[in-house]
Order: sequence, then structure tokens, then C-alpha cells
Amino acid sequence: MAGGPYNIPRNTKGESRFFYVFSTKALVYTGVLGGLAFLLFYPIGQIFGNPLIGIIPAVIFGGIGFLISSFKIPDSNNFEITRKAGGEYIDQIILRYIKFKRKRNKIYTFFTEEKRDE
Repeated sequence: MAGGPYNIPRNTKGESRFFYVFSTKALVYTGVLGGLAFLLFYPIGQIFGNPLIGIIPAVIFGGIGFLISSFKIPDSNNFEITRKAGGEYIDQIILRYIKFKRKRNKIYTFFTEEKRDE
């Protein structure tokens, strides 16, 4: 009895990564924040005659962009924020906060009263 080809299950999570540590989302966040910081601070560095004044903040903001897109809030019961948002990516929390502020701090809830037999 001849067997056919078999698909071997494997973890494909890391295959969409650039330079092993950058996922597509992390690469975009790093590039956008680093690029914006470069555009803002590099002309200031040119005015003072030292281009490192513009490059160093670009690297720092790029690192912040990488951290925001790559790491999750730890799941812990010690603090209020980690209890409610533990295990979620930091960028998702920030986007949810921006949407909340756009709606002018309105929260809609669904409430049903239970009928009491008195």
C-alpha cells in the first residue's frame, strides 16, 4: 500500500518576519515613528551643526515604536491596568483609547432589569 504525501504540522508564526525580530506591524511602527522623529529633529540638528541631534531621537522613537507594536501588557492581578488589559498588545490599547476619546468619553452598555417576584 503506497502512501500519499502528508502535511506535517509546523509553526508558521515567525515566517512573516523581517530580520527575525521585526514582524510586518513592528517594522511599520518602527519606520513611521523613527521617520517622523527624523523629520522633526534632523533639521534642528542641522541648525546647530550636529546631525546626531536629529539621528539619536529618530533611533529612540523607532525603538519606542517597536516596543509599542511588539509587546503585550503583562497579565497580573497586582495592578488595575494589568488586571483589565493583561495579555493585549500595547498598540491595541492605544487605538482603543483614541477611539474612546473620539466618541467624547461615551460608553454604551446594555442593561436589562430582572423581574422580581414580590
